[in-house]
This record gives sequence, C-alpha cells and structure tokens, in this order.
Amino acid sequence: MKFTLTSLAFPLLAASAPVGEPAPNPAFGVMAIRSASPIHYLQLNAASQKFYLGGNTASYCPTQVKNCPPGNQTVFAPGGSSLDTMVPGGQQVYIDPTGALSFTQAHSVNIPQGSSLGPFHYAADEPWAHYSFAGWGASGFMACPADDNRWQVFAAIQNATVPQGNVDECLGFSAVALDYTGDIPAWQYV
Repeated sequence: MKFTLTSLAFPLLAASAPVGEPAPNPAFGVMAIRSASPIHYLQLNAASQKFYLGGNTASYCPTQVKNCPPGNQTVFAPGGSSLDTMVPGGQQVYIDPTGALSFTQAHSVNIPQGSSLGPFHYAADEPWAHYSFAGWGASGFMACPADDNRWQVFAAIQNATVPQGNVDECLGFSAVALDYTGDIPAWQYV
C-alpha cells in the first residue's frame, strides 16, 4: 500500500479540527511577537487610559456591584474598536494625536480632537489571528520604552510623540490576537 503525505496528514488534521466553528470575530487579548527582543511574548495591558506591554492591567469595579469580574487581564470586544467591559456605554479604543493606542474613560465618549478611531482590524490569519491599526499610513503597532520598565504601544508611525522622545528606540511587533472565551473580564479599565 502506498501512502502520500496528504493521505497520512488528512486523518490527523480531521482529528484535530474543532467540533464547532470558532466565532468569526471573538473577544480577544493581545500578545506581542518580536523575536529576540525584550517585548517578545509580553501581554498588552490597559492602564492609565493607554496600553502597555509589560506591567499590569488597571481596572476598577464599584463596591455596590455584586460579583465583580477580576479585571486582571485586558480583553478587546469583537473587532477591537472597544474594550470588553461591563460598564454602561463601554470604553472605546482610539489612537490619540501623539500616536498612542488609547481608550476612553468609563461613562464618556470624549476623545481628543485629532485622534483616529481606526481602522482597527482583527484578522483570523493562520496559524494566529492578528490585531492591527491601518490609519495614518501605519503598519500596525510599535512599542516604545517608557520610564517605568514598560513599553507603551503606539501606531507604527514615524512622527509619534513617544515617552523618551526617540521613535527610533521603538520596536514594531506583531500583535497576536488570542481568543477570549470567558465571562466579561472587567467592569471598567482605568
């Protein structure tokens, strides 16, 4: 009997196929991929209305809310134009005039003049899904060293106003989107 690579691989692929179709556009977290760099495999975290690689997610839940979500991980709502939160009105994601990836305060739609609301893209590429920003001629995202051992995330544009003043110190990265299937992760991010 003659076996080909296809005839051997097909049963293995069929056995590993998901039972149901995955959500075409799920809620997701982000992990940075940039080999041989200090940001490789760092999680994207929301804090101080900005996003960082490294550090911790900053969230809040009012004491009168029963069963508050833990708020210890940053998750985007499907599509990536807002955060996955319980707070009424949600929290929108945008690029501020300096180029920083940012999010609105809870209960507010206030976005600084000159900001960009996208386009943000979630793409279910193989083998990993990706999150990106294509406005202002950007080629995705970059991480720039901040003064607190974190890396602040910006649109990958040459004229960004970065924490240490030198955009050449920033590292472009692939923003791998990791599906999130749990309960809503946070009441609000702060």
